[in-house]
Amino acid sequence: MTIIARDHQTDRFTSAVSENSPILSVRDLRVHFPIKRGFIVQREVARVRAVDGISFDIYPGETLGLVGESGSGKTTVAKAVIQLTKADVGNVKFEGQELVGMSTPAMRPIRRKIGMVFQDPYGSLNPRMRAGDIIGEPLKVHHLVESRENYQNQVASLLSTVGLSPAMAERYPNEFSGGQRQRLGVARAIAAGPSMLILDEAVSALDVSIQAQVLNLLQDLQEKYNLAYLFIAHDLSVVRHISHRVAVMYLGRIVETADSKDMYENPLHPYTQALLSAVPTPNPIHERSRERIILRGDLPSPIDPPSGCRFHTRCPIATDLCSGTDPHLRTLAPNQLAACLLASGYSEAKGV
Repeated sequence: MTIIARDHQTDRFTSAVSENSPILSVRDLRVHFPIKRGFIVQREVARVRAVDGISFDIYPGETLGLVGESGSGKTTVAKAVIQLTKADVGNVKFEGQELVGMSTPAMRPIRRKIGMVFQDPYGSLNPRMRAGDIIGEPLKVHHLVESRENYQNQVASLLSTVGLSPAMAERYPNEFSGGQRQRLGVARAIAAGPSMLILDEAVSALDVSIQAQVLNLLQDLQEKYNLAYLFIAHDLSVVRHISHRVAVMYLGRIVETADSKDMYENPLHPYTQALLSAVPTPNPIHERSRERIILRGDLPSPIDPPSGCRFHTRCPIATDLCSGTDPHLRTLAPNQLAACLLASGYSEAKGV
């Protein structure tokens, strides 16, 4: 069985990738930023380990939610996938093509297939360009229009697709609300007919009611075009609403991955449990009775991460073993992996 991807230029659908193989495959990805000192002769004195050996797959039509605290490396992962930031080590394969080390000209057709929606719905839009020109720019860059009339029709269609009036094409970004600007960002991201979108905190700057509207739009687009999403966020309730699978990052590493339902009903890693314990619930009785897990200390520096398990300095169940052994992701339940030496015992002790 094959997946279909829409061609906006001809309104036809073309075969992209087998449903049984991942559309994006990341293996042992590492992105380190050197810190240099010296005025005349600079030398490297340390490295920021922003992403330090992560692996994951995303399949066609699937949403992988990537969550974690600020500074955990989520945005760096997104930039490394699309090669806006170069990886030091590792592999990033999109539709079977290796992206790491690919030249900028060679990346152009790949970037047509990977759309990106940024966090700030105003800062990511050129304030001097009209909405129609912002949406239509990918059509021109990738040579997807044959005439002025075809261009205008496609722009009008894209505006309608994201729930905006085609008449808004003549407006500037400052004439739109925050939610409308983010819809413009989504329209621009899907203009070239991609098969995958990277959404970097795409709804975090919006009001809750507007967040729901944008999330519903993203789900509709995913169903309509069979898009794959890498959905980056720190709001676990938002991730639960939209994601099929969830990966939790801490200090440049993925510490747990699971299907969304399993992650929220049975978190295995102590860090995931602490994150979920901080999410408010609408039931006041349950809210008063549930246990909160308070993490001690601050997030360690990615310049000098702790030895052994990187979470052991804040973990409520850490032992001496944790400071000397670096755990790897291991299967602890069906479709659920956690990088914790004590995860299974902790879950049983807590009655999860």
